[in-house]
Amino acid sequence: MLNHLLVPLDGSELSEVALEYAQRIIAPDGKITLLSVVDIPFSQSYYLYDVPVAVVPETLSDEKMEEAQRYTREYLLRRAESLQAKGLKVDYLVETGFPENAIVELAKLRQVDAIVMSTHGRSGLTRLLYGSVTQRVLNAMPCPVFVIPGRLAQGD
Repeated sequence: MLNHLLVPLDGSELSEVALEYAQRIIAPDGKITLLSVVDIPFSQSYYLYDVPVAVVPETLSDEKMEEAQRYTREYLLRRAESLQAKGLKVDYLVETGFPENAIVELAKLRQVDAIVMSTHGRSGLTRLLYGSVTQRVLNAMPCPVFVIPGRLAQGD
């Protein structure tokens, strides 16, 4: 059993499957930290093909950023309350930036025992173009990372 788990959530049902697995491996007196990251949006420039050749960070207005953070906090609060109703210790945090950086940095800062996250199961060209947050977290691996494959999360 593990004492402190970090569970990154992106608001999708698929990412929330990681919560089921986290509940199975957390120690009775352990803590789960939920993390959502308000991602930096990008604009893509196109050439002659439907493949982005330039990816440039966009700036969000302060109002839109505050709205995204408020929505994300409310989302995490609902998930935290649901887990707390089951007797679990839970805290949550909203960060802004690149999800993989926030996940790795928080895991180091909070000295979690493990990260439990679902993968969206992208492959081929989509994975090449959009990358994989999970893969980038695995590359940095600040602690053990439990990855729930998208196909398992979807019941296949």
